Amino acid sequence: MYLKNNRIADIVPEVTEWRRWLHQHPELLFDLPQTSRFIADRLREIGVDEIYENVAETGVVAIINGMADGPAVGLRADMDALPIVEATGAEHASQTQGKMHACGHDGHSAMLLGAAKYLAETRNFAGKAVLIFQPAEEGGVGAKAMVDSGLFERLGIHEMYGMHNMPDLAVGEFGLCDGPTLAATDFFYVDIEGVGGHASQPHKCVDPVAAANAIYNGFQSIITRNTDPAKNGLISVTAIQAGEANNVVPQTASMKGTVRNLHEDTRDLIEKRMHEIVAGVEKSHGVKATLHYDRLCPVTVNHSDQVDRAAAAAIQVVGADKVDREQPARLGGEDFSYMLQEHPGAIIFIGNGASAGLHHPEYDFNDEAIPFGIAYWAKIVEDRLALKE
Repeated sequence: MYLKNNRIADIVPEVTEWRRWLHQHPELLFDLPQTSRFIADRLREIGVDEIYENVAETGVVAIINGMADGPAVGLRADMDALPIVEATGAEHASQTQGKMHACGHDGHSAMLLGAAKYLAETRNFAGKAVLIFQPAEEGGVGAKAMVDSGLFERLGIHEMYGMHNMPDLAVGEFGLCDGPTLAATDFFYVDIEGVGGHASQPHKCVDPVAAANAIYNGFQSIITRNTDPAKNGLISVTAIQAGEANNVVPQTASMKGTVRNLHEDTRDLIEKRMHEIVAGVEKSHGVKATLHYDRLCPVTVNHSDQVDRAAAAAIQVVGADKVDREQPARLGGEDFSYMLQEHPGAIIFIGNGASAGLHHPEYDFNDEAIPFGIAYWAKIVEDRLALKE
């Protein structure tokens, strides 16, 4: 199998060191000065042909030219961390309190750097490998900002490929599916204002807590009674805040949460019904209630031909029995969706083994996955930009 490539095996120890350095120095959203500088410095040492820095504030894009002319294929890794206190106890744990790489973006970036090193040495392809290191995947829609920069269009990218680690998928295995793969991700915020007062005189008050409860129950009924059961999503209210004292009806209440689904028409229906429910409760309870609905990223939809190509590359790395073409779609969000709206492509999952879940304080990227990720990236480029015999 392709994984037995000796040069890739030789690269792995250095890539592991890079991954652990990135894990120790987590940064958030677009504020990635150390991370982007580290990645750009490694790319210069590797000897890529072109580097574009400060794309969408802190993004980095590198180009490696093959042995002959041809189209351009984009490979994307995300770089940002999360505002979570790490609890792994690892020697390479975060050195910044309150920030950690709890989603494996350190591993994603390190594997793409490893692929850059391999591809810059071998150049066994015809065209351009465009390596994209993206900021702000965790809620900042950095992918959209990079697309909006116009750089990908200027570079003439033909196809786009992404990769994300997946806990509970065994190390050395890959999974992907055709069509909707990851959910549209939206956030919502509800603010309610009533009339506060003494809890012993509720008839003189307008209770925002009761209104919040009615809105909560109304939101839950959308999924069970309004959406198509074959393609519904979820509404998660993740915070409700109101009052402090036992004997006071508060003046205000608020709630927030997230909406996830795999179908854009379902997404439209949910947003519409949420606005209607808030307006109805406002009228029936006599409060002032407002809903702010923030669409972050659309459904991530894999393209059929590129799914075939991604699966074929993965099979060459690990064998057909280790590649699941029918992985279930997941309700996690991914702003790679914006890149797939502009270019045909696919995102594939790489096994992280029996680790803690994504966004968990005990999560850590599994370094044993590194050679599989490097080999996959290399095969995508060599297959999609194959030299003519």
